[in-house]
Amino acid sequence: MLMKKLLSIALTSLVALPVAAFAQGTLKIGTVDMQRAFKEYSKTKDAEAKINDAKNAAKKEYDDRADGYKKALDEINNLNKQLDAPALSADAKTQKAKERDDKIANIKNMEREITEFRQTRERQLQEQAMRMREGIVKEITDVVMEKVKANRMDLVFDKSGMSLNGVPVLMYAPENVDFTNDIVTVLNKPGRATSLIPSEKTATSPSPSPAKASKP
Repeated sequence: MLMKKLLSIALTSLVALPVAAFAQGTLKIGTVDMQRAFKEYSKTKDAEAKINDAKNAAKKEYDDRADGYKKALDEINNLNKQLDAPALSADAKTQKAKERDDKIANIKNMEREITEFRQTRERQLQEQAMRMREGIVKEITDVVMEKVKANRMDLVFDKSGMSLNGVPVLMYAPENVDFTNDIVTVLNKPGRATSLIPSEKTATSPSPSPAKASKP
């Protein structure tokens, strides 16, 4: 998913310029669609693939834990049924009751571990995705600034930027001042040196809560 907040970047070279400069047409202005550049940058697809891999790995680990929990729950319920049997001797009932209580204590630990696992993985994945996006946006911004300096531009606006009212910051600009294609071409140039995408294995897990054992 794209982070609109990160991509709504207005790049400016000058803070204050004489009004006369506008009237004389001496300003060199350019526009770039940062959202489109982000989306069409091949590294963005690589980052999304890594995040999806992390999600899948976490889901598998969560499913394994959930399966273990379900088996433990079935064992407790089975012991409860055995304890209800009239023919069960007092000694056997005491033994099975202790076995059940031990399993209940263990399953409570499993519940806590599953909850902590889910919360930790979700947080780790969010942090990883944020770092990846920030890194990619910085790369795109650096390429834009190289273009700005090379062409001695005075002002550059992000076409995808939106105001707090949800209105485009840039209402109109002629197409010939847009250089998004140039930025995308540079970004995807084969062999271009780029910073590495974080590769730490993080994952997220689904939200279902563990079931509760009957007759604890």
